[in-house]
Amino acid sequence: MMSVTFGGNKVTLEGNKVSLGDKAPDFEALDTSLTPVKLSDFDSEFIVISVVPSLDTGVCDFQTKRFNKLVTDFDDVTLITISNDLPFAQKRWCGSEGLDNIVTLSDHKDLDFAKKYGTLMKENRLLARSLFVLDKDREIVYKEFAPEASEHLNYEKFVAELEVLRRNS
Repeated sequence: MMSVTFGGNKVTLEGNKVSLGDKAPDFEALDTSLTPVKLSDFDSEFIVISVVPSLDTGVCDFQTKRFNKLVTDFDDVTLITISNDLPFAQKRWCGSEGLDNIVTLSDHKDLDFAKKYGTLMKENRLLARSLFVLDKDREIVYKEFAPEASEHLNYEKFVAELEVLRRNS
């Protein structure tokens, strides 16, 4: 069982644990206009799901901007940033950062994503910092959790893995 901390305190991850090679569960979350969106609505060859506790924190802000920049040159990749922030907060954050064309989804209402991917930190109802990459068959081909919610993911490893995946597709 994976151990994750938040502020140095161990947290309980709730939901189904997904593994590499699993078919990515379809989920529904809200976009910034409160419209329900499903994973199955996206048809890019690769989907990157960047999971953050809250866009209004320094590490989450950095992660979202960094992944957005890293996938800019890949026309076959859709980046989804998901958190439990309210859709209004996500829209405000995107506007203030000038990132109006990125996909942000809010899982706050039903926790559908969190329950299906095992990212819900029970103690604070936030999503654990993590990353999932899905291939054209929607299999999970890369997965990473930050051991501490305030720590960064391995951006360089992600880029290297994405390059390999794209070459092999």
